[in-house]
Amino acid sequence: MVAIIKYNAGNIASVKNAVERLGHRCVITDNEVEIRRADKVIFPGVGEASSAMEYLKERKLDAVIKSLGQPVLGICLGLQLLCRYSEEGDTDCLGVFDTAVKKFPLTDIVPHIGWNNLKHTESMLFDGFGKDDTVYFVHSYYAESCAQTIAECDYILPFSAAMRNRNFYATQFHPEKSANVGERILKNFLKIR
Repeated sequence: MVAIIKYNAGNIASVKNAVERLGHRCVITDNEVEIRRADKVIFPGVGEASSAMEYLKERKLDAVIKSLGQPVLGICLGLQLLCRYSEEGDTDCLGVFDTAVKKFPLTDIVPHIGWNNLKHTESMLFDGFGKDDTVYFVHSYYAESCAQTIAECDYILPFSAAMRNRNFYATQFHPEKSANVGERILKNFLKIR
C-alpha cells in the first residue's frame, strides 16, 4: 500500500493515477495511522510553501512526516518542504534535507517549465536512466545543491533535481508527468525496501 499525503497542494490525483497504473494500491490521506501503516509514502504537490507548511502543522503532519521510517518520495513542492528553509513566504520547513530553497534569479524565464537532462544520477532511483533522458519540471523556486543532492539540473544555475537522506528521496521534477522515464523512476522508488 502506498500512502499519498493529502495537504494544501495540487497535483496529487495525477500521482495516484501514475502509481495505480504501475499496479500498486494507494490512498490519498492525511490520517497519521494510514500514513504510518503504508509500505511507501509519497509527498507530492504543487503550491505555495508557507500555506502548505501551515496546513501540515495544523494537522501535526510535519512531525509525522519527519519521523517516518519507510521509503518516502517528495515531489516538486514536496522536495522543497523537506528542505530546511524556503524563501517562498519566508518559511521554516521540515529540515530533512540540509539546504535552502531560493527563487530563481530573473535572468531567464521564470518559472522553469519544460524538459531537461539531469547530471550526476548516481542513485538506484535512476537505474536505467540514460544521459539523453529528460524529465519534466515546473517551478519558480529551487533547492541549492548540497551533500544530499543525488541529481542536478542546470537552468539559470545548477540546482538539486533529486535528493536523498536515509529513507527520504525527493525529486524537483514530476516523474508522474515525465512519460516513460518518469514511470521508470517511480518503479525504482516503489522497489526500494
